[in-house]
Amino acid sequence: MLVKASTSGAMRDMLALSPVIPVVTLKDAADAVPLARALLAGGLKVVEVTLRTSAGMEGIRRIAAEVPELVVGSGTVLTAADLDGSAEAGARFAVSPGLTPILLAEAATRDLPYLPGAATASEVMMALEHGFDCLKVFPASSVGTAAIKSLAGPFPQVTFCATGGITPENAGDYLRLPNIAAVGASWVVPDDALAAKDWEEIENRARQAAALSG
Repeated sequence: MLVKASTSGAMRDMLALSPVIPVVTLKDAADAVPLARALLAGGLKVVEVTLRTSAGMEGIRRIAAEVPELVVGSGTVLTAADLDGSAEAGARFAVSPGLTPILLAEAATRDLPYLPGAATASEVMMALEHGFDCLKVFPASSVGTAAIKSLAGPFPQVTFCATGGITPENAGDYLRLPNIAAVGASWVVPDDALAAKDWEEIENRARQAAALSG
């Protein structure tokens, strides 16, 4: 079953909102709303909250309910149950570090825009077989800009979000690639700033990220 074209288009639209998408792992769901407000104040419009901790899903729920201006997605989605939980919590999109035939097939039956991860030509082909042409390339720093650029040759219809090893210093190198729409990065919300609830620091980092371009 192929994914609905409208969900692929919706995923592209969300990637177009911000050049940098913060990838956040919450330890405390109570931090979700002030974090979201700091990111918005800094000029970013999208955030990915991972499901690596028990606070992740509740954090998504709080952002979706209290800061709807910020487009919140779920990250580290590994199962169909993660897809369903994300949609129920109010996530606007879902992201996986990789892809499997089963998860692709499950995602294709849902209305939630889905960004599967791919690092090789074969994985891109598998995603395309299921109708997904907007993908995450992970880990981007290991794949490298030259390899990502080369994928535009056989796959001109594919748009990528590069994640994994993205820094303020190298983000522009990825954003300049013609097949990269955005990058995902954890440096916008570092663990120490989040633990200290240093919303001013996070707002400043968001402002720096929002100013990046290719």
